[in-house]
Amino acid sequence: MRRSRKLLVGAVLVFIAVIPAGAREKEAIFAGGCFWCLEPPFEALRGVKTVVSGYTGGDVENPTYNQVIQGGTGHYEAVKVTYDTAVISYEELLEVFWRNIDPTDRYGQFFDRGRQYQTAVFYSSGLERRLAERSRRALESSGQFDEPIATEILPAETFYEAEEYHQDFYRKQPERYYAYAEGSGRKSFLAALWEDEEWRMYEKPTDRELKDRLSDLQYEVTQRDGTERAFTGAYWDNHDEGIYVDVVSGEPLFSSTDKFESGTGWPSFTRPIDSHFVVNNADRSWFMIRTEVRSKYADSHLGHVFDDGPAEEGGLRYCINSASLRFVPKESLEAEGYEEYLSLFE
Repeated sequence: MRRSRKLLVGAVLVFIAVIPAGAREKEAIFAGGCFWCLEPPFEALRGVKTVVSGYTGGDVENPTYNQVIQGGTGHYEAVKVTYDTAVISYEELLEVFWRNIDPTDRYGQFFDRGRQYQTAVFYSSGLERRLAERSRRALESSGQFDEPIATEILPAETFYEAEEYHQDFYRKQPERYYAYAEGSGRKSFLAALWEDEEWRMYEKPTDRELKDRLSDLQYEVTQRDGTERAFTGAYWDNHDEGIYVDVVSGEPLFSSTDKFESGTGWPSFTRPIDSHFVVNNADRSWFMIRTEVRSKYADSHLGHVFDDGPAEEGGLRYCINSASLRFVPKESLEAEGYEEYLSLFE
């Protein structure tokens, strides 16, 4: 938080105003089809405080889910994102939004059809409207899509929170959520759409190379979905500043700024560095349903994510095997090509 201080310049007293944390918080509303699917990418972002599923844009007060899905209330399924403007910008939220929808579909999203599943950005100020329109124009001119962009940019209206069982559905019902994300076609569409991005510089070596390069434990964990014993890994008690990258590909995964003591004996983080580099899957092993975490390009098994993390940081705990990681100290970031992450430690 910025501190209040007084500067005496010549004979002029200059006051630098305090910006309380609460004053930095803003809300943004996005509709992207089923609201279950927009919660995970936003909740993984540093600076996002809460993500709430709900309904907006209709003409019925306090609508229920059953009313909305019938299509008669005029509401969109949407999410309300509360974020810290000192950490993440509205433009960055827009970028995440575009990456998680099909903006060319004017009749819904994937196999969900109807107005309630159409996409829209809801602005609450003239600045948000201009930023959203500029962002949409950039997407249109990017050549990423053959069809015109259909996502509307609309003034914000009353947002009604959805029923409690819809909130954080991907955490409460991971098997149903991942089955839906895959069955609807959303997951495969997004994976294919963005796989050839210019920043795709991380590749998985051949199996022979991996066996030569990795220790037996690293190979067992990353390639065979193994788990190291608690309190035995190299990083569970590491307190140095730096980032943790995939031991196989070098993909940037987690930062020491998001690491916390969970008491479990494994490195624990509240969020990834960039949600683009992690993939969540339903894990049905050991007679239970858990959410597995894998790296995007190397497809390394990293660990699991649970909902017993620090509430003030969003409530997530990424429980990760040290054997899946390589630590890059802060002072080595520039030399190793990770200089863009130095800002995490400012």
